[in-house]
Amino acid sequence: MGSARAGPRWRNVKIDEAFMEGKIVTAVLDHEDLVRTLAHPDESEVAGLDAWWRANNYLTVGQIYLQANPLLREPLAPDHVKPRLLGHWGTSPGLSLIYAHVSRLIKTTGQQAIYLAGPGHGGPALVAAGYLEGTYSEVYPRISQDEGGMLRLFRQFSSPGGIPSHVSVTTPGSIHEGGELGYVLVHAFGAVMDNPDLLSIAVVGDGEAETGPLEGSWKGISFINPEHDGAVLPILHLNGAKIAGPTVLARKDPAEVRKIFEGHGYDVIEVSGDDLPGMHHRFAAALAESWGKIRRIQIEARRGGWDGRRPEWPLIILRSPKGWTGPQVVDGVTVGGTWRSHQVPLSGVKDNPDHLRMLEEWMRSYRPQELFDATGAPTDLVSGLAPAGDLRMSASPHANGGLLTRDLDLPDFRDYAIDVKRPAIGRAESTRKLGELMRDIYTRNPDRFRLFCPDETNSNRLGAVFEVSDRGFMESVTSEDVKISRNGRVMEVLSEHSCHGWLEGYNLTGRHGMFATYEAFAMVSASQTIQHGKWLQEASHLPWRAKVPSLNILLTSTAWRNDHNGFSHQGPGLIQNVLTQRGDVARVYLPPDANTLLSVANHCFRSRSYINLIVIDKQPQLQWLNMDQAIEHCTRGAGIWEWAGTDDGTSDPDIVLACAGDVVTMETVAAARILKEKLPRLKVRVVNVVDLMILPRPKDHPHGTSETMFRELFTDHVDVVFAFHGYPGAIHQLVHGRPDADRFRVRGFIEQGTTTTPFDMTVLNKASRYDLVIDAINNAHRLPSGASAVKAWCEAQLEKHAAYVVEHLEDMPEVRDWSLQDWAES
Repeated sequence: MGSARAGPRWRNVKIDEAFMEGKIVTAVLDHEDLVRTLAHPDESEVAGLDAWWRANNYLTVGQIYLQANPLLREPLAPDHVKPRLLGHWGTSPGLSLIYAHVSRLIKTTGQQAIYLAGPGHGGPALVAAGYLEGTYSEVYPRISQDEGGMLRLFRQFSSPGGIPSHVSVTTPGSIHEGGELGYVLVHAFGAVMDNPDLLSIAVVGDGEAETGPLEGSWKGISFINPEHDGAVLPILHLNGAKIAGPTVLARKDPAEVRKIFEGHGYDVIEVSGDDLPGMHHRFAAALAESWGKIRRIQIEARRGGWDGRRPEWPLIILRSPKGWTGPQVVDGVTVGGTWRSHQVPLSGVKDNPDHLRMLEEWMRSYRPQELFDATGAPTDLVSGLAPAGDLRMSASPHANGGLLTRDLDLPDFRDYAIDVKRPAIGRAESTRKLGELMRDIYTRNPDRFRLFCPDETNSNRLGAVFEVSDRGFMESVTSEDVKISRNGRVMEVLSEHSCHGWLEGYNLTGRHGMFATYEAFAMVSASQTIQHGKWLQEASHLPWRAKVPSLNILLTSTAWRNDHNGFSHQGPGLIQNVLTQRGDVARVYLPPDANTLLSVANHCFRSRSYINLIVIDKQPQLQWLNMDQAIEHCTRGAGIWEWAGTDDGTSDPDIVLACAGDVVTMETVAAARILKEKLPRLKVRVVNVVDLMILPRPKDHPHGTSETMFRELFTDHVDVVFAFHGYPGAIHQLVHGRPDADRFRVRGFIEQGTTTTPFDMTVLNKASRYDLVIDAINNAHRLPSGASAVKAWCEAQLEKHAAYVVEHLEDMPEVRDWSLQDWAES
């Protein structure tokens, strides 16, 4: 694997063949001997662990406080201290202790491991770890392992032009920022799916453990199969406090806490104290026991000796003081072990001589002269703990998953096409065709593709995947269960947070997938979508971060078609959230039918480092384009449907009817049909948009269409009546800066909903075909005679509809059965 001092080999796509094949370095027969060795470190090993831990703590404190004198070669002075003291100390010593011991585990066993720090504000501890391992200097040569590099390490932390205080995307070895608490376990579980030899160390902070997403994510062990998945070792770090008070689990009776996690199915191992070297011995024994149990589970499963029951995976509860080894009493107030050590225990260092003295005593208590040599590099006692090359957690290719990414073996999406002879004649459930495509992607990619869906795979018409894979489930299975087994790889759990987070972990370690959910409930995990977008945005500026498979999100059961569900199921808000992401990350697609959906999905599955949001309903819908037309349409992102309007292209139309979204596309074409029949001299252009991001200017988004093409679609002065799937403000936001943007009159979802008929939803939100015709008449540049009568007819139709649905409990036949069959025959 190379030495720890080797150059940045791990940045290359070429990874050792043994690593790619996932071979465990340790022979199986040595497993029990290794556990015994790990459990009983000798004096020299404990000395090395303690030296590394002290060095990491020293570097952590230095990042928070110092802008000069990094090795304390002279007495500390106020000018050596940063003008703004930012960062979080309280959780950092515990994070460092864990990191040191896991590094020893890796070096002893060859175990491939990544480290996910749930307490994201422990950023300086993980930055320090990468620095001590040498990876940080490989990635950022300016931050060299010498006195000058150490100074730059300190000065950059939480400073302008530097790095964030979180374990962010800039931190080598990280796939989990942790700034927004609650997702460390779901990321860890996603990382090990189809990754059989990876161990995810997931440190859960006791403040984070109070969040809803984290509370739901303990169930991840109910979905991990030791035959083909890796393992997650959760370490619940109870240090007693969060920012300003105690935490729930830290104040509970330890026996009660143990019952909670045993109830989830974990084999709980507890470690507590603050005595040294006692804590090193106890934690080494706990980690050895945990790793031994994990390996026994995996060896049994992979040798065929497993009875199929869900294993009792180990979980460590680590109790250590908050702010361990830091100041205990400041200005007569207890700080150590309390919430007061959460951030900056000594806040008046520049102006208070006592605080300055305490800071110097604190830093010198780590005995830096033993830890760093005359040049400022880590001594052999410290650097000797680190594993070699790619096995360093800060250098693991699993934490830079684009290095391990293999393209999907995709079938030809054209083979799943619906035969469309004429537009809007036949109906089909478009997402069924996507399900068929994903079925065959599963078959071709048994180790790098999964669908994640909150108990809705069949509901969303994606059930074809069950022809080749069951739902994965490690709890008991009964005879009444359908397509559920321990070997399944379709992931269903009724938690948007878990499904979304599992896919993020899966993507960030180099594998592909899709998260499918009901549109309204995508808002449950919307913040995760935003946070992932921020990660991708920042990663795009780091040349050493390899691009990863895109986060693909499919929204169905949309706002416009919830025949038996009510207002709670009607909310297209995720579109708005994704639009706020930077253009180098955000993509929003609104395919109107099956063939455009297949074309879009093919593109998304091939893409890298995007958030691809696809929105289409699951109900039977009219089909508009044959496959060749769909490919051309999706390639352009939008197009004029000449067959739908009365615009001959020789001059500007009188009105442009535009649409984006399946239901509103039908309403728009129906509106154009009404105008064609009743006002044939009105020149109507119909424009359908499938890629929402063609609407902004090119300088605002990479997909933004040129001024010439935008003018060809929408002219530069004719009014546009735009029927949109989501909130109307989104279109106004996107066309800002386009010629005469005020001419865009947008109809969309305006928070009017209930349990009602499909057409009534469009009426309630003033986006029905009749409303669109009225809008066209009100805004057309030239009106032929008879327009007033058509407008009155539309108003009468709306009144007729209102009475009909109440009496008959369904839409009027002329709406319910509408198609262009009569046009095709004429």
